[in-house]
Amino acid sequence: MSTSNRTAMPASVFALGGVAVCALIWGTTWYAITHQLGAVDPVVSVVMRFGLAAAILFAVVKFTGGRIGLTTRQHLAVLGQGGFAFSVSYLCVYRAEENIASAIVAVIFAALAFVNLVLFRLASGQKAAASAWLGAALGVIGVAVLSGGEILRAGLSERAALGVGLSIVAVIASAFGNWFAWRGQQAGAGVLAGTAWAMAYGTGLLALFGLATGVSWAVEWTPAYVVSLLYLSLFGSVIAFGLYFTIARARGYALASYISALTPPIAMGVSVLFEGARFGPSALAGLALVLAGQLALMRANRKVRR
Repeated sequence: MSTSNRTAMPASVFALGGVAVCALIWGTTWYAITHQLGAVDPVVSVVMRFGLAAAILFAVVKFTGGRIGLTTRQHLAVLGQGGFAFSVSYLCVYRAEENIASAIVAVIFAALAFVNLVLFRLASGQKAAASAWLGAALGVIGVAVLSGGEILRAGLSERAALGVGLSIVAVIASAFGNWFAWRGQQAGAGVLAGTAWAMAYGTGLLALFGLATGVSWAVEWTPAYVVSLLYLSLFGSVIAFGLYFTIARARGYALASYISALTPPIAMGVSVLFEGARFGPSALAGLALVLAGQLALMRANRKVRR
């Protein structure tokens, strides 16, 4: 075995282990978000979630001797990352889960791989293998089948359509967040410091939005709300996003397809167990297409790495 192969193996094990941890965490955070809904405005919940996560990340960077300060170029990149990924996207996610089951939102996010490919191709000229485009397209078709089936099953209700629409907006915003994260990487921003600043910017922008729109900042400190807030901040934000952006920088943003391949089944299982969700044939068919697409993306990613 060559030296390069021996070096690549630990990196691959770390990447796959990180993907598994991210998928497990994010597969359960969709349900955890439902405990944030109700009496507390989603704007307030998202502000507290990422505000707390940013504070923890800044403390980690400081404790480990990392550099917190960024250049102007780096700040502009993470400002875009925070505005899209931690403000627009997550506000839409919380609003969407007020209208449709959390697992449906999770599966719709499988379209992120396709949107990433399109955005990075158009904005940065990055090319992908034909099998990657095929896999991403299958994911989009699967999302369309699942979403359309859920809307029809709900009797074409406005709530179901609104939930699906908000989820799609969240996916697009997340893709732009990934692109700005890549810009921050190109500018030399540290992964943890960059993520901390992005979360802080997202928190600040959303807080300004809440003040401008006159949301109620009242919080009901029930045990369920507090536990879900801590879980979403520490595990769903600090740990999962820290791993995600570390892996994305080391192995490429295409590796996100591994996470989106594993997350929907976990989220659907959790939703069935705890939300009483019931999924019809269209949902299962959509999930099958999504998983088939993710397998194609995995094969494409392996070919690129060889």
